[in-house]
Amino acid sequence: MQIPQPATDETTLTHVLQGIKGPAWGPRVWALCLAFLLVALSSSPIPAQTKAPPENAATTSVRVAQPANALADTAKLVTEFDVNGLKVLVKRREGSQTAVVALFLRGGATNINEKNAGIEALMLDLASEATANFPRERMRSESSRMGTGISYGINYDYSALIMGTTRRNFDSSWRMFIDVALHPSFAPDDFERVKNRLVVARNDDQDTPDSYLQQLQSRSIYAGHPYLNNPEGTAESIKRLTLEDVKRYHQQIMQTSRLLLVVVGDVAPQQIRERIAASLGKLPRGNYQASPPPALAFDSPTVDITTRELPTNYVMGTYVAPSMTAPDIYAMRVASSILQTRVFSEVRVQRNLSYAPDAFLGSQRANVGGIYVSAVDANQAVGVMLNEMARLQHEPLDPNEIKGTVQQYLTKHYIGQQTNAAQAGELAQYELIGGGWRNSADFIDRLRAVTPADVQRVAQKYMRNLRFVVLGNPKSIDTRVFTGAAAGAVGGRQ
Repeated sequence: MQIPQPATDETTLTHVLQGIKGPAWGPRVWALCLAFLLVALSSSPIPAQTKAPPENAATTSVRVAQPANALADTAKLVTEFDVNGLKVLVKRREGSQTAVVALFLRGGATNINEKNAGIEALMLDLASEATANFPRERMRSESSRMGTGISYGINYDYSALIMGTTRRNFDSSWRMFIDVALHPSFAPDDFERVKNRLVVARNDDQDTPDSYLQQLQSRSIYAGHPYLNNPEGTAESIKRLTLEDVKRYHQQIMQTSRLLLVVVGDVAPQQIRERIAASLGKLPRGNYQASPPPALAFDSPTVDITTRELPTNYVMGTYVAPSMTAPDIYAMRVASSILQTRVFSEVRVQRNLSYAPDAFLGSQRANVGGIYVSAVDANQAVGVMLNEMARLQHEPLDPNEIKGTVQQYLTKHYIGQQTNAAQAGELAQYELIGGGWRNSADFIDRLRAVTPADVQRVAQKYMRNLRFVVLGNPKSIDTRVFTGAAAGAVGGRQ
């Protein structure tokens, strides 16, 4: 899980590839949102997988915001069709000088096990190195010449191979992208280099407190759950993978029933249909059926402390949250946004206990939310945060606060939807785990319909039985504060 950052426009910006983390193009064609998306757009339950494409890759910047009553009209811009079992969404943005193509692989953590965790990330990373028709040097020179970036991202629920390019070079870039998807060279020397790079990256996970805290949090909340198998893998699981394993996995995963293609830009849907029929549409259909991971359930609050000599303590508390398809998600987004604002104000601004306290809400099938803080006096900081949670649960809410929070949330959403990549990510997110892409067109109205009673109800229902992980000095931690035993039932059973 990516550690939430201070609440700023940049860190709560988008709705990009829900939780998908990956390489950034040039000036960051698609801003992979920090917090998984956040709905308060503020957290992401998977560590970042990084691979940097050319620095001059194309960027997309269009209009900042649409009138709220026009948002539903965006659905009219989307063309949906099927090619041999491959679901395709094309959103036409006339006048856009860039285009984004993203091929999504369904399944995420449910595709892997403890032994081969990381194989999908390794496959996508390796595939984007070189192909049958574009050896590595040609791939890099052509990408640089055209201003094209080909990258990938991966999270618990799905992964993606993504291309960003200019409209003028779309045809040539499409051929390169399709070759990456269908005909990667999987050269032995590329395999060893990419594999070693990922192993080194995974070995570094415990070097920084925030990265290590993510690992500890995952072990705590995902024990016995498919998400325990991190799609990024571990150093040990990646070391075990062979080139033949990757080739075999590529052959198995490239079935149209497992894929979703999303295209956003000034491109004609019929043109895309014809190109898919001549390429991806020729893949075997397969019979993949998505099987959602089981829901999480925390029956009681817990505190797991890992000792490390640090100048401050790192703390994350996690609760079970509604998924994107649950009716409660809209009120929960508002509740989490309010909590984030209050926590930041009370812990940082008023008491100066921490530089980056946060409240976050994920966007994944088995969803979570929570609080994060790094503080010397973790007891006081966590106590303040749990008190703000209790206030949200039990004190009357001002309707104006709800209205202001929704307006602020929507402003950030509109800003985050400036890029074609962000819009492709949102369509895919809703299609894959949000009940269908059309739900992306009406969530604004659903947010506006949230009432103070709704916010209080979901806060009481979900913000409880937090599972805390702490990295730091055990002697400085009073677990009774974290479980609510030291001050009523805050954070504990209710």
